[in-house]
Amino acid sequence: MNDAAATGALQGLRVIDLTQMLAGPFCTMMLGDQGAEVIKIEPLIGDGTREMGPFAADDSLKAFGGYFQSVNRNKLSLALDLKQPQGRELFIRLVETAQVVVENYRAGVMERLGLDYETLSARNPRLVYASIRGFGDPRTGKSPYVDWPAFDVVAQAMGGIMAITGPDAQTPTKIGPGIGDIVPAIMAAYGIMAALWRAERSGDGQYVDVAMADGVLSLCERILHQFSYEGKVPRPEGNRHPFLAPFGLVPAKDGVVALACHNDEFWAELTRLMGRPEFAADPRFQTRESRLANQDALYAAVSDFTLRHTRRELMAMLGGRVPFGPVFDVSDIAADPHFQVREMVVALDHPGSRSKHVVAGVPVRMSRTPGGIRRRAPLLGEHTDQVLAGLGLSTAAIGQLRSAGVIK
Repeated sequence: MNDAAATGALQGLRVIDLTQMLAGPFCTMMLGDQGAEVIKIEPLIGDGTREMGPFAADDSLKAFGGYFQSVNRNKLSLALDLKQPQGRELFIRLVETAQVVVENYRAGVMERLGLDYETLSARNPRLVYASIRGFGDPRTGKSPYVDWPAFDVVAQAMGGIMAITGPDAQTPTKIGPGIGDIVPAIMAAYGIMAALWRAERSGDGQYVDVAMADGVLSLCERILHQFSYEGKVPRPEGNRHPFLAPFGLVPAKDGVVALACHNDEFWAELTRLMGRPEFAADPRFQTRESRLANQDALYAAVSDFTLRHTRRELMAMLGGRVPFGPVFDVSDIAADPHFQVREMVVALDHPGSRSKHVVAGVPVRMSRTPGGIRRRAPLLGEHTDQVLAGLGLSTAAIGQLRSAGVIK
């Protein structure tokens, strides 16, 4: 995990990262994982997630915890006070050397700093400037909620996903991971790359705007066509699919497994593996429509079989024959050969701790430019001198800026 490791397809791309918390850092992490040089601009007190943990038991430094490490790997840290004129001047000089700026402040913050898209694009016309906010930016459509602060749980609630998730129609449920942040982050990375493609050909950059609530709604695309075509308002349906059966979760002796045997071919194969081939010809289960109409009886029949076996036994019996997977917790994932061979559990050094600690790897794999995790998350201001020297500042000039409290 060092700078000599293989770089990715975005080698040579410079990204100025003004983001904090999860959505913005996850977006810029994706670019860094594919080889971009990501310069994280932090206030002199640092990104607030540095203090959020979790921390290793032996961490004597507590410069950052697992949260910060996970989404800020492959980045450089420049600690800069943007409220000071000298800090803003340095920032603009840095933007002139970059192709991308990403921020996730509330609407109006960058305007008050004099560092808005219009100001920066005047200095760098090819600049792709991306923002991720709860309800978007007025430039692309002014939401009545534009000034509302938002976090993951708000985006999940208003974007529609909670209303279709939960054990029953009366119990809307939050999704476990922060998809209200992560889905918009992925879409912002996609939008950035689309805008860069255009800028390469036209010479003109542009503004890329992603609203967290919009990102969640796009993930829930099914609810709109159900509403439009059927006049239906979907509600939580537990661990089953609204159109297909069996397509969901069933119990095992030691946990839960997932099955997707809704089509005739896989249903027939599942009944054979269950030792109940007569179910394939049973009028209740013979067609997709009849299986859905009689899903309670169907799930009871399948569960009667799966409950007699452990997840590992079911893996041996069903794996590779029908669409099947055990419900893994993180200890299962860490030990599973799939995630090992795919390098999806990656150990990184952690300042202040004697041990390495793991984060999630890079799921986008490329044959010629593999990308990957090249470095741990940075200490606050760890690369301030390096970045500013790259702008032509002398050691003495950097020292003066530090003495004046402009940088750290």
